Amino acid sequence: MIAGISMEPTRWTPPAAPARARDARGTPPLATPRRIELSSAGPEDVVVGDDGFVYAGLADGRIVRVDRESGSVVDVVNTGGRPLGLCAEPGGALLICDAHRGLLRWSGEQLTTLVDTVDGVPLNMASNVVVDDDGTIYFTTSSRRWVLDEWMNDLLEHSGTGRLLRRSPSGEVETLCDGLHFANGVAFTADQSALIVAETGGYRLHRYWLRGTRAGTFEPLVDNLPGFADNISLGSDGLIWVTLASPRNPLLDLLLPRAPFLRKLVWRLPAVLKPKPVRTVWVLGVDPTDGRVVHDLQCDATNYGMVTGVVEVDGTLILGSLDESAIAVTTVSGEQN
Repeated sequence: MIAGISMEPTRWTPPAAPARARDARGTPPLATPRRIELSSAGPEDVVVGDDGFVYAGLADGRIVRVDRESGSVVDVVNTGGRPLGLCAEPGGALLICDAHRGLLRWSGEQLTTLVDTVDGVPLNMASNVVVDDDGTIYFTTSSRRWVLDEWMNDLLEHSGTGRLLRRSPSGEVETLCDGLHFANGVAFTADQSALIVAETGGYRLHRYWLRGTRAGTFEPLVDNLPGFADNISLGSDGLIWVTLASPRNPLLDLLLPRAPFLRKLVWRLPAVLKPKPVRTVWVLGVDPTDGRVVHDLQCDATNYGMVTGVVEVDGTLILGSLDESAIAVTTVSGEQN
């Protein structure tokens, strides 16, 4: 918890969870992922660099480079914080959302802080990031009230302090959208005319138009998701790939519209009694033009769970997880990888 704050719940009536939220497997089910073991836990996001390697940030601050064919893992940098969302820039640099340190760039030789305050306030829980062809960076922050280790408190409170921000090539930072309920993954559409943004606590995907007659407008793309959307990415197939870290939580949905003091009571309970994620492996492939779900792929969490990062490359899905000590590889087709 950020110093000096307490639970201040806001009422919200969520839409009734769709029946899909109660299913444990997709039709057809996702093929069981193949694990690639790492030396530490928490590869929360995964990206593929220009060099073809997978990059992921770990709970101990390290970012690793992974060869998904051989399984070799190499340390590339330690942020000294907690890296979350990553973006591979042309030429080999990485943009890094660090939950503790803000927005960073690793050039291959040097780690640079790009944004660590916004409007004079330290940047908390930077979540995910993309960069435009002209060097404009778009990134999300999930909460201004709760730190990463207490992310569930933000969903319980539902105070809506997440943001979508833009950093110009000259370094100016502008808030494009405020009041988001745990803003999370962000991705371009294939033509870069719009951004897709995951709002974890609102069970939604939004579209923010960057170009054309609707530039600057923010609209729902997919509403009433059956789970908690986390990181997202643009696939080689032109779809937006979305991780659902957990199905909807019936107790949380029950509490959100009711008297705030009930959630204050839950906040004070021992951790074992609080609402918590249900382990699953679940990703969606969404058409960014109309929000149609093209792929709904889920399997049980026998050997992997709490998927928070996904990238699709020519039908291969590479997965990351906030909890696991591995990344995982599977396929869109359902064939074993």
